[in-house]
Amino acid sequence: MAISTGYYAVKTNLEKRLVEPAPSRVQMLSGPRQVGKTSILLDICRRWNDSAIYLAADAPEASLPGWWEIHWRRATELARSQNAVLLLDEIQYLPNWSRILKSAIDQVYREQLPLHIVATGSAALELGSGARETMAGRYERLLIRQWTARDLAQAFSLTQARAVDCFVRFGSFPGGMSLISDLPRWKAYLRDAIIEPAVGRDLMMLESIRKPALLRQIFAVCTGHPSEIMSLTKIAGAITDAGTLETIAHYLSLLDSAYLVSTVKKFSAREVRKRASLPKLVPLNNALLAASRVGDPPTVQCAPDVWGRWVENACIAFAVGCEQAVTYWREEPLEVDAIIDGSWGKWAVEIKTGEYTSQDLKGLLEFCWRWPEYRPLVLCDEKHTKTAAATGIGAVAWTDFLWDGLAAQD
Repeated sequence: MAISTGYYAVKTNLEKRLVEPAPSRVQMLSGPRQVGKTSILLDICRRWNDSAIYLAADAPEASLPGWWEIHWRRATELARSQNAVLLLDEIQYLPNWSRILKSAIDQVYREQLPLHIVATGSAALELGSGARETMAGRYERLLIRQWTARDLAQAFSLTQARAVDCFVRFGSFPGGMSLISDLPRWKAYLRDAIIEPAVGRDLMMLESIRKPALLRQIFAVCTGHPSEIMSLTKIAGAITDAGTLETIAHYLSLLDSAYLVSTVKKFSAREVRKRASLPKLVPLNNALLAASRVGDPPTVQCAPDVWGRWVENACIAFAVGCEQAVTYWREEPLEVDAIIDGSWGKWAVEIKTGEYTSQDLKGLLEFCWRWPEYRPLVLCDEKHTKTAAATGIGAVAWTDFLWDGLAAQD
């Protein structure tokens, strides 16, 4: 199994790095809001006890003159007497953070201090640009994209079936799990703690957003059309605020950089054609769909078409979250939902809920005939796997896919 960006996988990976000899590279832990970055730091702080210093760069006192210098002096003095770890939470709020951190890690290396430094940030774009420009060669990146169904099961003692159902219908933000039985309160939590801070503050802080209302409307289009291929012109027609196609494309890129929406490209052997393709809009956590939907999340009984779209979105978002490269393929009237490249191998994947026939797999067969290096696979309800098998195509229950991914497949 190759799940690298789930909560427990990242936490375990970071803990392993912190027992390696110091000094070492700065560990940069990033991801969207409310996925447990602060919880990881606080847990490390408890484990290291008096050998750890935890600092929150978004605290009011962090803006006071000399705040950083005082705490950096504490950290270096501690490291001169024992192995130590400095934990910097929400570091993007610290002015000129990348230059400050570069100076700090350079001092650690010069003096060979046994000091580990871990920094977190919700704003992926700021972390990425600052790190690339100033921290080159001095950091290692760790990313929590979203909790997996396995994470939910482990943290909240859920069965596999219940965890996967929650992953599709309610997403996987851990802070909202206790509120699922009270849907209005749960939606308010998502809006107030996740969506509005991310769209209304984090992205605005990173660069000047000339049309914030347009950004919010584009986000609403994405959550209202999960796993749907939409041209920029069609997106423009679905919003009330005017915006050029270039502005819409840029705002989609921002949402992608913030781990909110992935704009999945069309498969092409030519990179230029891939970049120019129509995007498939994939919100990276199904909680974002549920928060924007009027009424309850769908079920297969009450809204089978919507349910199918949500299952497809969850499967693609899960693959993206596992660091697989995902595209789609379409040549009218043929289409393949997801083309996966990465540690799982090369797969052409069709996602089906409910009954389907061999005729529904024509696109999958055509694609794999043209590109035989890709293995065809159908993700479907467990009781319908035999339909794919009858055509010679492998099939996996989508519930098992959301639990294990594809790394275990022969």
